[in-house]
Amino acid sequence: MRAITITEYGDTDVLKSAGVPVPVPGTGQVRVAVKAAGVNPIDWKIRTGAMAEVLPVEFPHILGLEFAGVVDAVGEGAGFAVGDEVFGWPDTGTYAEYALASAVARKPAGLSWAEAAALPVAGETALRVLGELEVKPGETLVLHGASGQVGRVATQAAVALGATVIGLAGASSLDEVKALGAVPVEYGDGWVSRVRSVAPDGVDAVFDAAGFGVLSDSVELLGSTDRLITIADPAAYAQGLKFSAGGEQTPAVLEDLVSRGLKLKLGSAYALADVAEAHRESATGHASGKITLTF
Repeated sequence: MRAITITEYGDTDVLKSAGVPVPVPGTGQVRVAVKAAGVNPIDWKIRTGAMAEVLPVEFPHILGLEFAGVVDAVGEGAGFAVGDEVFGWPDTGTYAEYALASAVARKPAGLSWAEAAALPVAGETALRVLGELEVKPGETLVLHGASGQVGRVATQAAVALGATVIGLAGASSLDEVKALGAVPVEYGDGWVSRVRSVAPDGVDAVFDAAGFGVLSDSVELLGSTDRLITIADPAAYAQGLKFSAGGEQTPAVLEDLVSRGLKLKLGSAYALADVAEAHRESATGHASGKITLTF
């Protein structure tokens, strides 16, 4: 099969198309013919070696942490049949024509391949952090990066819970943030004053999904460090703040995401051969929506 592999850390030129053996599903696994794969910032951070200390990989390595596709072969006890349409997290990289997986759920007919492939990573992250922050109905949550993929899911989920979300985003995205149910506030210099003007009674929690150096000001706004979590700013470690990474990747989580009707905004769709361009766009931090690879 064709796959995109890396044999060393580096720039986009280390992404190479290669012929590799088609994987064979083991007990509890399915082999999936990939129809779409999500492209996430963690992908290019792994590629560059930026995550080598906390998430090392063995070379050659196939990137890709989420997918949607059609079951092509079934291992013993997997609970699916050839031809089933599924999505989820892989056991092998998804920048490939086929991938093995055990944490999968049936793809709803109402979701496109790209929409389904885009949901697992951002969806699980958003729900995990809201749970870690213990966001409750009636509380006020400040969300940095509300127009990003994790931010969009977190906004929808928190609003549905009954919380007030103050969503920080760029000027061009404020209308979208408002449409998600949040109180939109422009990020950048003076953001703390702007948040205080719309939340004069204070805020209860802060979720940083952007990583734009907002942690110190967020502590000042919140008045403590107890309910502040980032998924994007490693400066948290030096500041004694919580950095949330990793979570529960199970079929139940996927089914929960689907049941909530959570949606992402799709952005560019690239062919597998154009994965380098997909990484370059993702690395700008200004993608118009979720980037996917389509097959």
